[in-house]
Amino acid sequence: MAEGEGRVFLQGLSSKTYGLGEFRRRQRAADRVRRAGTVVDDASVGHSGDSDQSQTSWMLGPGDDPFLTQTLQVHFVELMPGGANHGHGHQNEACFYILEGKGYEIHDGVRYDWEKDDFAIVHTDCVHKHFNANEDTRALALVMKAKCTWMAMGMWQQGRSAPFDAQGYGPREDWSKLWTPGATQKKKVVKKSDTRWEDTRDGRVRIISSPDTKDVRTNSVDVYQQEIAPGGKSAKHWHMADEAVYVMSGKGNSLHWDVEAEIAEKYYARVAERPSRWDFTAGDLVYIPQNTVHQHTNDGDEPLVFLSAQNRLFKALGYDNVVYLEDASAGRQKAAATA
Repeated sequence: MAEGEGRVFLQGLSSKTYGLGEFRRRQRAADRVRRAGTVVDDASVGHSGDSDQSQTSWMLGPGDDPFLTQTLQVHFVELMPGGANHGHGHQNEACFYILEGKGYEIHDGVRYDWEKDDFAIVHTDCVHKHFNANEDTRALALVMKAKCTWMAMGMWQQGRSAPFDAQGYGPREDWSKLWTPGATQKKKVVKKSDTRWEDTRDGRVRIISSPDTKDVRTNSVDVYQQEIAPGGKSAKHWHMADEAVYVMSGKGNSLHWDVEAEIAEKYYARVAERPSRWDFTAGDLVYIPQNTVHQHTNDGDEPLVFLSAQNRLFKALGYDNVVYLEDASAGRQKAAATA
């Protein structure tokens, strides 16, 4: 995003013909790995949360050039030792995975404590502020959200707390009357101990947020952590949702088989015969476009650990299946342990 421009919440789509094939071609041609340290927007424009004790830096979002995603935003929030950001509110949810440090949130006047490897949720329509409880070290969170979903549906109200001065409105009503019954009873912080590692067709994963985690207060972003042993591979699988993968440790590569639609008497999928390869290392963010067959490989000597985020709206729209074309392989560590 160029300096001085406003923030882009949604990418415009237009075409002189019925199809958007050229738009899709440009999206697929873009680099799918954002390298560690990449900042596509330093939040100096139009962000109400930062203070002189906090910093926001964006890695992925609809305003990027080249454009990748319309469904996910990924950024970091850093709190200086003992610092806090400005309290502010917005209608969209935001999910924070704590990478470093220890601190707490104030959400609608209620305190929620967190520490490294916790998953904290800013619920929809929430006035919130983040605090670093440690006076000696920074706190760092990876923020994954689907703000564009709210924006596309016209839920735009956001900003810092301020006196209400609009004329012609009646007394206060409790905004939470609009929420799904029982929402306030769900978890706002998921501790690492609240989850468990599982061996699945996709490999070793830890589900943090999904439609099945009904006690967790997020409705928009599905998040899991995966660990792949040296020499191991994830499943080769296919789903409609696009995906952002943040590499926490290790290195490897991601193979992507693009999928094209054949529109005949009905829709048919045509999978590319040869994949594109995208190499990554710790701190990188790997983007997997919608409707792409993909597989991750650990080609290093240490475990590969990453976080994956998807916009849950795809499941609500009828794309809740995962097609497995090849199951995960264990890799050298697990093979040796079971020999």
